[in-house]
Amino acid sequence: MTEHDEVESPEVAEPVRQGPAYRIIRGILRPLALLVYRPKITGTEHVPATGRVILASNHLSFIDSVVIPLASPRPVQFLAKNDYFTGTGFRGWVSRTFFTAIGAVGVERGAGADAQAALDAGRGILEHDNAFAIYPEGTRSLDGRLYRGRTGVAWLALQTGAVVVPVGLVGTQEIQPVGAKLPRIRPVTVRFGAPIDVSHHGAATSGRARRAATDEIMAGIHALSEQELAGIYNEKPPEGTLAKIADRVIPRERR
Repeated sequence: MTEHDEVESPEVAEPVRQGPAYRIIRGILRPLALLVYRPKITGTEHVPATGRVILASNHLSFIDSVVIPLASPRPVQFLAKNDYFTGTGFRGWVSRTFFTAIGAVGVERGAGADAQAALDAGRGILEHDNAFAIYPEGTRSLDGRLYRGRTGVAWLALQTGAVVVPVGLVGTQEIQPVGAKLPRIRPVTVRFGAPIDVSHHGAATSGRARRAATDEIMAGIHALSEQELAGIYNEKPPEGTLAKIADRVIPRERR
């Protein structure tokens, strides 16, 4: 399937409820993090207080999924790999409790059915008038550049009518670099941009509309993060001559 193919809209998934643990942990961690890290947070007035909103951010570090919920002026949910919810023993319980409490929704990473299931989870959150955070690049940047956005973010916005608030993170890779087990105290900046209404691009079923909307969203993120543009997708290149040829002839769907 290419980005210009039409996609059907499956039934909306039920949202994950944010219980008392979410409010307690957010109530404790947010003021503590603001006191210790003293992050520079700008543009919070751009985040609608109610209704459907997607926070679309660049992705530099594992810690981003903690920084965004703590910096956001309203509760926000995001997707996290299922591994954080399926561990055993005390460490598994701590991981599961923490990620559930900060609003994470467990999903299987992958393409095809797994990718659609992740989008359905996001759609369920949005269609109950909640805030949802997503990384259009798909995975974190290991070289600091901003990669091309996948069109799932546009599908969500066009399908649900949610506005998109671009988010630019600066310095989070220094808090917890790749391989580091514990976060360090380093300066960090979180910038929320003006809301983007992508409805003028067309319907969610149009691949052309999804691509154009995604590019507009990525331009908004780039203006805030000021990263060097990679110009390519953040993914492992196809291996082998036949795989490379096939990828050129029939590009994979980037959602």
